[in-house]
Amino acid sequence: MPTADELKDRGVAEYLRGDYELAVETFRAAAAQYGDDGVADMVAEMQVNLGLALHSLGQHDAALEQMTQAHAVFAQMKDAHRTAQALGNMARVYAGQGNSEQAITNYREAAAIFNELGDEENYGQTVLAIADLQLRGGQVMKAAATYEVGLKHVKNRNARQKWMKKLLGLRNRLGGGWPVRADLCNSVTNPS
Repeated sequence: MPTADELKDRGVAEYLRGDYELAVETFRAAAAQYGDDGVADMVAEMQVNLGLALHSLGQHDAALEQMTQAHAVFAQMKDAHRTAQALGNMARVYAGQGNSEQAITNYREAAAIFNELGDEENYGQTVLAIADLQLRGGQVMKAAATYEVGLKHVKNRNARQKWMKKLLGLRNRLGGGWPVRADLCNSVTNPS
């Protein structure tokens, strides 16, 4: 019988190759094995992974149920980093459901935690996720300001982020164009 760690690794591999149904089964088995082993934080980790696989299958409510349970475990353990990660993953599911308002709320909470922890990369990536939602919602100016904040903290930019950085740099060299308002940036770093 495989160990919980072996099941976890198998589930991750299945997820990465897009075999989400098999990943769901494997993550459930890994969670059960970690539960039998008495490793509560890893049960919660598997619930987040299970939630991601369920989300990929379009089962958003089931995904949120798993992630919410995991979030509660991490919060109770006072594991700030994994609490923030769970919030970010929940935001991703809310966005998939079309609930941008709740997604942005969760992303802001996660960003605030990452910022407090000094985790620049995750803070920046989370702020960029907020900017993406703002842009999709037609809030172009707000999204531009939020992108600018996020890009300052991301070191390993993907192609789209590099392009956005160049575009914002060009805008700044041409004399602005989109004013970066403090109240927009504060809404990212100081969730209300």
